[in-house]
Amino acid sequence: MNKRVSRYDVSPRCPSAALRQIAAECGTEFVLLNTKPTDLRWVDGGLERLLQVADYTGAAMVYADHFAILSGKTVEAPVIDCQKGALRDDFDFGAVQLYRSSFFREALSLDEEDYEFAGLYDLRLKVSRLGELVRVPEYLYYEVELDTRKSGEKQFDYVDPRNREVQIEMEKACTAHLKAIGAYLEPKFRDVNLDEGDFKYEASVVIPCKNRVRTIADAIRSALGQKTDFPYNVIVVDDNSTDGTVDVIRSFDDPRLIYIAQDETYHAIGGNWNAAVNHPDCGRFALQLDSDDLYSDENTVSRFVKAFREQNCAMVIGTYRITDFDLNTIPPGVIDHKEWTEENGRNNALRINGLGAPRGFFVPVLRQIGFPTVKYGEDYAVALRICRDYRIGRIWDVMYCCRRWDDNSDAALSIEKVNLNNIYKDRIRSWELEARIRKNGK
Repeated sequence: MNKRVSRYDVSPRCPSAALRQIAAECGTEFVLLNTKPTDLRWVDGGLERLLQVADYTGAAMVYADHFAILSGKTVEAPVIDCQKGALRDDFDFGAVQLYRSSFFREALSLDEEDYEFAGLYDLRLKVSRLGELVRVPEYLYYEVELDTRKSGEKQFDYVDPRNREVQIEMEKACTAHLKAIGAYLEPKFRDVNLDEGDFKYEASVVIPCKNRVRTIADAIRSALGQKTDFPYNVIVVDDNSTDGTVDVIRSFDDPRLIYIAQDETYHAIGGNWNAAVNHPDCGRFALQLDSDDLYSDENTVSRFVKAFREQNCAMVIGTYRITDFDLNTIPPGVIDHKEWTEENGRNNALRINGLGAPRGFFVPVLRQIGFPTVKYGEDYAVALRICRDYRIGRIWDVMYCCRRWDDNSDAALSIEKVNLNNIYKDRIRSWELEARIRKNGK
């Protein structure tokens, strides 16, 4: 090990006390934390290159791309730049985090908060307020990849009930960070007039789709089979399907079904939602149903509208169950996002990668905001924008069956695609952070 560096092996859920002990005993210029319980092997000159970039930039912390050894095979494992909005507690820096000791000590002295699980997360948030976190886009070391699950299986870890105690600490650390940078929002919301506007229909179920010939009929039947005491319709927006999906849609003979055929320009999921929401026959409340999923029963639409009225909110999010294609429950089962609270949900929303489903929107507010024209993260972007000003209501009963199958768009993504998705959501969070800081007059 280079004499300028002291190395310590720590857990990603390292307690604050252990980090303070490191700060107290470390006498070198840099502290290197290895956060995975496997052997760390450097490429030739890898550590020296990391130190060189730290010297060039004066960075508070430096991290790098690396190689992952997966089931005996060595593959490239690039990470991503840490933006201001990269607030996820599971942000992947790789195993190696090289801190400048002076920043390391100063961050740990900012307060005496004692975390059992969120020590390392809290440390890097504090360090980011003191200096720059710099990524070196070069493959500098090898690490053994221990988590071999597909991307679609990993994405629900943060809502696993077994991790609840951990998540509470992570939320506390993130909230403290938001307060420190002027982005924290008090639980004070703008009122909405739910009787605003002239709507023929009280609700619309919105189903955007592309090449879903295998599942679109199930979704449409689920939407049309709802029982309500108010008029509602179903808006299916097809984005140039080529697999027979359009024929299936047209086979339904029901006056409540509105079919929108998109032109050949780029729309993505966000653009398809915008087409539905701005249709003259869109209802007062626009309710999500993905083209390969189903409502859990015939009362989902009614429960949505009831929740809007009772909770006086601009958006409602329900609870869903993960199933296989045949609707058998599969792990992790029910996803209820119990981490959401009236008091702090709008702040904690910046830490997690999603807010749940199914989602419903008050259309007058949604028309003002609009969806970004993207294939991924469009719902998260809108939810962040809405909760900046308005209350988001919750339904804790299961309303939705989210089917996981081979053709799911996020069932098994490459590391490159996962990185692109995370970069976009971090960018959304960065913009939202800036907007909230401006809202607070900071």
